[in-house]
Amino acid sequence: MDAHDGFPTSRRTVLVGGMTSAAVATLPAQVDAEDRTGGSPPPKARISLTVNDRPRDLEVDTRTTLLDLLREHLRLTGTKKGCDHGQCGACTVLVNGMRINSCLSLAVQHGGDEVITIEGIGNPGKLHPMQAAFVKHDGYQCGYCTPGQICSAVGVMREIELGIPSHVQTDLGAKPEITATEMRERMSGNLCRCGAYSNILDAMTEVAGIKA
Repeated sequence: MDAHDGFPTSRRTVLVGGMTSAAVATLPAQVDAEDRTGGSPPPKARISLTVNDRPRDLEVDTRTTLLDLLREHLRLTGTKKGCDHGQCGACTVLVNGMRINSCLSLAVQHGGDEVITIEGIGNPGKLHPMQAAFVKHDGYQCGYCTPGQICSAVGVMREIELGIPSHVQTDLGAKPEITATEMRERMSGNLCRCGAYSNILDAMTEVAGIKA
């Protein structure tokens, strides 16, 4: 231990002093951050909706997406989080019968809506025809995108049934036909890293009752 101007110094006191200085230096920034937020928690809102035919009433952060509501609040983890930017389709669910990317939609937008996830499409004891066709034609490999693929495929059939046009129609005023080309175009927003597209199309054409 050395003496300097009457104050004893050591490696220990130097380290302690350095850590104390660092803590004091960061304190104003922390206080400033608290001042900016007001120290209040993020706003929450109550939402009532029906998920897989079951009424749900929850209080959620207003920034919560429908995807996170399903996965984190309701533990319906069949719906997958892929790109989280609406580009891969892994999070596809049906809302009031129409398919959407749940990662791009806020939960609070869906008050009063009916949401169907892959868990509501069917179950191991009673598979939906589309699920059974995916199994039969091996329309999956790793399976990560499969829930979104199946929900999207079911939604495609409904879109065609309702006469909603697609980009491959030459006459947008005409009722779309169920063809392999039509279904392939409508499914283009659902990506499969395993490249099982041909098998997925085989499954869809079987359910549609046509030949690929």
